[in-house]
Amino acid sequence: MTMKNETYDKLKWIAQIALPAAATLYAALAGIWGLPHGTEITGTISAVDVFLGALLGISTKNYNKGGE
Repeated sequence: MTMKNETYDKLKWIAQIALPAAATLYAALAGIWGLPHGTEITGTISAVDVFLGALLGISTKNYNKGGE
């Protein structure tokens, strides 16, 4: 599985910046303001982030193989 550089860069930003920030923000606000399902929502965001990171890792591996 390979992807365009632009797609890879956007997904990498989402995986490294946006999703961890969103999970941290919701966890903090849930604790402060008593928002519902803090653990469940934070856990779901984190699971999606790990899955996306795995896909990006596979893409990177395939890309590097092609360069040999």
